[in-house]
Amino acid sequence: MTPTDFVAARATYRNISENIAKIMRGQGAATRHLLAALAAGGHVLLEDYPGTGKTTLAKALAKSIDAQFKRLQFTPDLLPSDILGVSIFDQRDQQFHFHEGPVFTNILLADEINRASPRTQSALLEAMGEAQVSVEGERRNLPDLFFVIATENPVEFRGTYPLPEAQMDRFAMQFTLGYVSPAEEVAILTAQAHNHPIDELQPAATLADVLALKRAVENIRISDELKRYAVDLVAATRTATGVQLGASPRASIALMKTAQAEALFDGFDFVTPEQLQKLAVPVIAHRLVLEPQARFSGGSARSVVEGILKKLPVPA
Repeated sequence: MTPTDFVAARATYRNISENIAKIMRGQGAATRHLLAALAAGGHVLLEDYPGTGKTTLAKALAKSIDAQFKRLQFTPDLLPSDILGVSIFDQRDQQFHFHEGPVFTNILLADEINRASPRTQSALLEAMGEAQVSVEGERRNLPDLFFVIATENPVEFRGTYPLPEAQMDRFAMQFTLGYVSPAEEVAILTAQAHNHPIDELQPAATLADVLALKRAVENIRISDELKRYAVDLVAATRTATGVQLGASPRASIALMKTAQAEALFDGFDFVTPEQLQKLAVPVIAHRLVLEPQARFSGGSARSVVEGILKKLPVPA
């Protein structure tokens, strides 16, 4: 990677981040996580209460990049074919023609994903894991930039289905937005007095810019010692007390790649232990399944990962 490529990639990150900040006030950390997953080639799951800005964040990102964007509202009656597409018989030429579903896009907003049945949710597994879909025995590749932003309300809400473990493992990161400060909320009210500012948001980067950003992230150096540290962090979840199912090697890969993105955002051409530590909870915690006893006694996946971070020695 040349210095010019590095500078251009950081400029792309800053342009998109500053553009989103025009809409998403007080959500700098969430925006950074979102862009780290995008640059690392992963996908994001936003879990939070209704009205906190999950959908708005996804739409702000989509409008900040001059790329194809589709939104899919998940409902209990949604079918896998509504996501992937379906072949329809044409009377004129007496042939079946495949009509692409919303999954064939650059940025897909899977809104309230846990309102659909597990069968429908699993239609995204192959697309998210391998950037392809198999429909009616034929494999169809997805675009070079394929990024899923899924939103969900907490599982305790009525009319929701918990996501299967295999689906959770496909998300590079899961995080929440939380409520902004009163001052920020007043600013939001002022900004939306007449219309929503997202309607006037213009793209800050092209599709080519984002693909170049992804290539630049791949060239950020990470030492063998830090690779081992990332693997040890993930492996420790498999033997942690109260954990029924630990994180898979996919978590190690996601931790390394998102840390490379964070390093580039910070202006480094190499990964530091701090970047791995900062991302450990949003990358690893959502993949863990706790034993019922641990859940009933107030344990959480987040506390498990935080405990591992405190115990595991950091490479010098």
